[in-house]
Amino acid sequence: MNDTIQEYLKNGAVVIDVRTVGEFSMGNVEGSLNIVLDTIPTRVEELKNLGNQIIAVCRSGARSGTAADFLCDQGLDVINGGPWQNVAQFVK
Repeated sequence: MNDTIQEYLKNGAVVIDVRTVGEFSMGNVEGSLNIVLDTIPTRVEELKNLGNQIIAVCRSGARSGTAADFLCDQGLDVINGGPWQNVAQFVK
């Protein structure tokens, strides 16, 4: 999985953090977008317009997995990055 994360990042992937605003404010991947899980369905077009691959993250990987599955079903190129710290280690 880490190889895939690194490949996506190298290709300019956008990292979306689906945790709550409070959780996000306590630590996050530098440059990531905070899009709370419950709002994902209303922001699909916005994410499509980014034109990039997407890495979804959260605290444990559960919420980001839900987001990644939903967004993949909407035609986006998304992977579940798991816990945000897992992706943060590769962001320079």
